[in-house]
Amino acid sequence: MTADSDCGVLDTFISPPSVEQDLWPHLGSSLSLNCTLQLRDSCNGSFTWLKDGRAAQDLYRGQQSAWIGLNSSERFLSSILGVNLTTEEDFGRFTCQLQTFSASFTLHRTDKAGHIAAVLFALCVVAVLVVGSILYIKCRLNARLWYRDKYGDPEINDGRLFDAYVSFCPSNIDTKFTNFILKPHLENRYGFKLHLDERSLLPNTEPSAELLMNVSRSRRLMVVLSLAYLEQDWCQNSFRDGLYRLLELSHRPIFILFENQYKDLPPEVTQLLSSRRGTLKTLLWKADSVSPASDFWKELRLALPRKISLVDGKGDPQTQCQDDKDPMLTGSSEAADPDPEGDLGVRRNLYKAPPPRMAPKMLAVQREPTGEVDISDLGSRNYSARADYYCLTTEPDL
Repeated sequence: MTADSDCGVLDTFISPPSVEQDLWPHLGSSLSLNCTLQLRDSCNGSFTWLKDGRAAQDLYRGQQSAWIGLNSSERFLSSILGVNLTTEEDFGRFTCQLQTFSASFTLHRTDKAGHIAAVLFALCVVAVLVVGSILYIKCRLNARLWYRDKYGDPEINDGRLFDAYVSFCPSNIDTKFTNFILKPHLENRYGFKLHLDERSLLPNTEPSAELLMNVSRSRRLMVVLSLAYLEQDWCQNSFRDGLYRLLELSHRPIFILFENQYKDLPPEVTQLLSSRRGTLKTLLWKADSVSPASDFWKELRLALPRKISLVDGKGDPQTQCQDDKDPMLTGSSEAADPDPEGDLGVRRNLYKAPPPRMAPKMLAVQREPTGEVDISDLGSRNYSARADYYCLTTEPDL
């Protein structure tokens, strides 16, 4: 900007960067308003500060300085006004003037409502996060169970007979837990079908054929891993190798540990189970796990296959999923199987005792030819038994 004056020519405006400067300071803060101007030739003028059109030097502390640049013909003039915003009256328009030049700083009041709204919004966000965290901790298992029961894979039509193969040690504690707590709760309350086996799961270096058959018939492998279970030979010799063989037999096996025995387990066992957490499921039986609403049963149900509740009169759920209308598989079919014990509806031959031996005279009378063949029972005979040929023989031809 330029302007003619007796002191020379006003050449370059350094501060503020624009003639109109808007600021939004907080109440209680301090500001330094800087007006700096580059002059050509020497000039003895000074800045004058105004606040809302009135002189501000008496109300606010100002400091003015001047210096010469690298070129002796250049001169810089600066004035700094210190403003302490202690009251709302300190906000307003501050103007620095030098002859015909002026620059303004407008201090706007910060809206209190904006602070209140921001604080309330922040508090609401924090409250939502806290409530969401509490609900996630308390209801995450229920939500996962609901989603799994509604949209999960029922794992049907896979040819498996059992939902879980349970391996446990025939000790007093393990037997009571398996037969009187685990099995009744899962079978009677949720309809799971378990296969219990108290023999050693891996007695030799390789699994037996019977073990492979039983495990293949089950959708999950469940191990009650107690101190008595770990005292078996295969666990004492190499638990790591046995665990790797179990992972080959079943997808993500389930290990149930007792809380009162957990601290006495060998360190290598707990470390190995922790390191394989992604390929197996570890559950801890606690004192409060007896309750049906405990997290233990919820996590165990999530680890087991999804169960489909059978509605009375609706037939086998596997048949419903496959839309199979076979009357042999549908419980409420009108065309019932005439011979439920037979194979594919074909009635079996009924083997009866031979007829009583007849007297020779009566047998001779019966063998007398009558000249006619009785064909009244041909319609009831089953000719499908021999489709290739069917011959009729009479008693004299034998």
